[in-house]
Amino acid sequence: MRAKKTTAVLLAAVLIAGTAFYLSRRQEEEETIYRIRPFRRDISITVSASGYVRPRNRLEIKPPLAGRVEEILLREGETVKAGEIIAWLSSSERAALLDAARARGEEELRKWKEVYRPTPVIAPLDGFVIRRNIEPGQSVGAQEALLVMADELIIRAQVDETDLRKIEIGQEAEITLDAHPGRKINGLIEHISYESEVVSNVTVYNVDIRPLQEAGVMRSGMNAMVEALIEKSENALLVPASAIEKGDGLSFVRVASGNGFEMREVKTGISDGSNTEIISGISGGDTLIISLDPSSGVGPRFRGGLPGMGGR
Repeated sequence: MRAKKTTAVLLAAVLIAGTAFYLSRRQEEEETIYRIRPFRRDISITVSASGYVRPRNRLEIKPPLAGRVEEILLREGETVKAGEIIAWLSSSERAALLDAARARGEEELRKWKEVYRPTPVIAPLDGFVIRRNIEPGQSVGAQEALLVMADELIIRAQVDETDLRKIEIGQEAEITLDAHPGRKINGLIEHISYESEVVSNVTVYNVDIRPLQEAGVMRSGMNAMVEALIEKSENALLVPASAIEKGDGLSFVRVASGNGFEMREVKTGISDGSNTEIISGISGGDTLIISLDPSSGVGPRFRGGLPGMGGR
């Protein structure tokens, strides 16, 4: 009888100890405590959109009459001023006459070249050549383009309608070309379209961005990624966004104090989703307490990655 009682007592003790251990482990799993210090870093809010390089004004240069191209004075990429001659063209009659004169000898050919002058093709605008379609000696119709010109290259991005309220003309933007991923090009938003388009069942608006510096690597049709700068703060005092607690329309953080912590009201600035700017309420010397639920997926993001982070 005594042996049975002893066994029961032992089983109860084991059960209590196991339950206590389970509860303590579960509580530890459910809540992880971090100590961190605020840190300083630049922070910005941006809107990202995909786009492509295109001419602001694209113009096909067509001949004034049908005939044969005698000379083209420009190659792709070369610049030209409005009013300059970019090609010489013989009408069909002049081309036939010169061919007949050439059969009679060089002297006859020179005479008719002086008498019957070719027709010049004039550049209609300042710009550069983005395509050369015809070479000297080829016959062309009046509707065929000899060259394609552009005044300058811009980026056209397609911005989701939900982000359009954040975009304004004159905002800074950073351009990255898929062909040159390591190179950043500064730009300015100069136009937002008034009519939407539907792309893959998403309503988007075309936004034009003008590069601020000469980018010789840009080519019409290149794919690009644009990040429009919405707001920026340099050398800001930052804390993880998860450190901010809300209540009654106010923001608070837990500041370590003795063996515990105190709730302190703070005034926050901009937030990029990961970090939040602190304008007032704490300093860089304060230690903050963050309690995180591992099931949220937030905790591992801070492990070993936050400046000034201490242990549990």
